[in-house]
Amino acid sequence: MLAAESEELVRIAVTVGAEAAELVRDARDHAVTQVDTKSSETDVVTAADRASEQLVRDRLAQLRPGEPVLGEEEGGASSLDGLVWVVDPIDGTVNYLYGHPWYAVSIAAQLDGVSVAGAVIEPVSGRVWTATRGGGAFLDGRPLRAAATTRLELSLLGTGFSYDHARRLRQAEAIGRMLGKVRDIRRCGAASLDLCAVAAGWEDAYLEHGLHRWDWAAGGLIAEEAGAVVRFPGDAVDDGLGPEATFAAAPGVAEQIRAALVESGFGKV
Repeated sequence: MLAAESEELVRIAVTVGAEAAELVRDARDHAVTQVDTKSSETDVVTAADRASEQLVRDRLAQLRPGEPVLGEEEGGASSLDGLVWVVDPIDGTVNYLYGHPWYAVSIAAQLDGVSVAGAVIEPVSGRVWTATRGGGAFLDGRPLRAAATTRLELSLLGTGFSYDHARRLRQAEAIGRMLGKVRDIRRCGAASLDLCAVAAGWEDAYLEHGLHRWDWAAGGLIAEEAGAVVRFPGDAVDDGLGPEATFAAAPGVAEQIRAALVESGFGKV
């Protein structure tokens, strides 16, 4: 894909994402009174999740007619062939529900299943994270670079937990073993923003199991374009983290953190 084409895709992602971000921010007080659950009682969806995704679908249909959309709330796009838009209308819905500002609208354009353009937009702060494949990653137009960390014991690790009770307990046990190996651990509650944090050097690494494509499609590209080592669920790698792992890390410490995660049991969560 030509650079100009990728830039047009990211421009559209930012434009549409900003409109959705405004909607979810302004709708919050009303939206959180209309809450349903999905995979478990702790896995919530608000009226704003659904309204945000519908807005994105409607605007993409206007701006890019005929191109399929895969979204968290309504699904779609049974095939990843060609250009597909991948949408998380509110990444961090539990944060949104509680009034925590760490949530985002995430929109990526994928070509044959590979992200070529993406935007992650934070409704509360207004920060805009963007990337195009081969064109770099940016925060509000400023270039991003993953951290220069080289020491495991001085690394800050981000992670997340499953909504499945049994898996959460296994993850907690693995976290307990990992705590003594790194500087500290963060659990922020929005995968796209954890991946962006790796891109900005705000975290040295991030690992989570069981994410969906809409969770990592935009943020993963941003981390990758910032120089991070990344891998996604289903990637054909034998790194001990398991097939459902999403992993991003600063290049100078990536192998040390991967090995420590495997030793701590994350490949079996």
